[in-house]
Amino acid sequence: MTDAPSGGPTAGAHDPRTARRVPEALDAYQQRERNPEYRVDVERIRFSPYYSRLSAVTQVIAQAGAGLAVHNRLTHSVKVAAVARGIAVQLANGEHAALVDRLGGCDPVVVQAAAAAHDLGHPPFGHLGEQTLDRLAKDRFGLREGFEGNAQTFRIITRLDEYDRAGAGLNLTAAVRAAVLKYPWLRGEGDDWFGRDEAPRGITPASPGTGAYKFSAFALDVHEMHEARTAYPEIAPLQQTVECSVMDIADDIAYSLHDLDDFYRAGLLNQSTISAEFRAWRRERAELHAAEQGDLVLSQRAPGRALELLWRRLAAKDPWIADEDAFADAVARVNDEVIDGLLAVPFDGSMLTERTLSQFTAAWIARLQHSIAVTATPPIRSGHVSLDRTAWHEVAVLKFLHQRFILERPDLALYQRGQASVLERLVDGFAAWLDDPRDVRRAPRRLLDLVDLAAEDYARVRREAPELADASDGAELRRRATGRGIVDYVASLTDAQAMHIDALINGSPERLWDAGQGL
Repeated sequence: MTDAPSGGPTAGAHDPRTARRVPEALDAYQQRERNPEYRVDVERIRFSPYYSRLSAVTQVIAQAGAGLAVHNRLTHSVKVAAVARGIAVQLANGEHAALVDRLGGCDPVVVQAAAAAHDLGHPPFGHLGEQTLDRLAKDRFGLREGFEGNAQTFRIITRLDEYDRAGAGLNLTAAVRAAVLKYPWLRGEGDDWFGRDEAPRGITPASPGTGAYKFSAFALDVHEMHEARTAYPEIAPLQQTVECSVMDIADDIAYSLHDLDDFYRAGLLNQSTISAEFRAWRRERAELHAAEQGDLVLSQRAPGRALELLWRRLAAKDPWIADEDAFADAVARVNDEVIDGLLAVPFDGSMLTERTLSQFTAAWIARLQHSIAVTATPPIRSGHVSLDRTAWHEVAVLKFLHQRFILERPDLALYQRGQASVLERLVDGFAAWLDDPRDVRRAPRRLLDLVDLAAEDYARVRREAPELADASDGAELRRRATGRGIVDYVASLTDAQAMHIDALINGSPERLWDAGQGL
């Protein structure tokens, strides 16, 4: 590693939040910026190839499959950053400013940087790709932690994406690294919470021994997680920093509204079908509340049942905020403004419908941005910063629209099963290649580099924290490192690169050299 250049103040010299793993000096131009250390981080993330690739990574529906312009991970990240900055500015200058400062602050530039970085770890094909790589990592290579997009994001910024020196990742400030940690624990920590009535959001395993459902760092990178969070002594273990909570809220807001934007434009939201669901729930509310859970599950395709099941999930998981009247009010508002309002006029590409959609989205974002609550001692499933009760229910109902009427479509499910098979062939193909002693030397250089990095990390963990080690001997360590390296490599591809390389593996590319450029 190189020493920090001379000629200017060293970033992080006094404030632990601006500390970097390797000290750096700011040049004269950077020093003229407000919050220069954090500005460096924003630009470092935006100029990263991992950030650029998000323009070709699925948000919900792949552009190639949709046949029209839809949000991708990059446009989503840009909009999350805009929403998050508005909330951060409000907090920094509002009635809760003193409490926010005591908890470690809420710098708008840190929030922007975290928003830009928050989806870097998403693999090809959206959440479908994440689930597939998680299964393959466990089944093919015995990686107990599998794969998780949030943990992959943290691994990218701290290890895989090197800026100007080896071993330091992007060398971001502690504030930005901590703000990316939406789920600040390891997968294995989730088992301690199984069966408890209350647990942090995302940590409860689906079954004993499976670990946390969501987590933000692999054991290979746990030292980086702990180091970043030491800059925030007022933040309790397993709790997000204020800046992280703001990014997380902005992600929820953008996700709920921009997916609605896509599906409205595509004509995929059938107004009459959705209206029937909402009318039935409001009309039969008392009867549905009294129905047996099993009966609702069996008849959930009937109008009104899915909304009732949503309410029961919210009440069971989040009793700290779930409220029956607030849920009913949210259903009524979404019914009036979305179903009987926006969706009543089909999108036809005219300037009128474009303007109507823009006004609708802007109004909802502005209202949700100002529906923020701050508390010194939040419930275990909440952050110090959260949506207030009204907005929390409204976002839940907005998410329900696309979860129930888009994600459950059989045509989308069939398409996603095909995408999963692409990732399976890639993982199996690269594993066979690296296992071929006669041809391994011709494997992609970056793939070999990622395997070597993983081997270094596993060896370090075995030395420093053997209780977290995923391998007991050298041969097993290399097997795990090979698996982690392959997963890191496949996760870094775009949708198109994954499809092209799959064609190469099957010996049927349309143009050999064009497809090979993705390696």
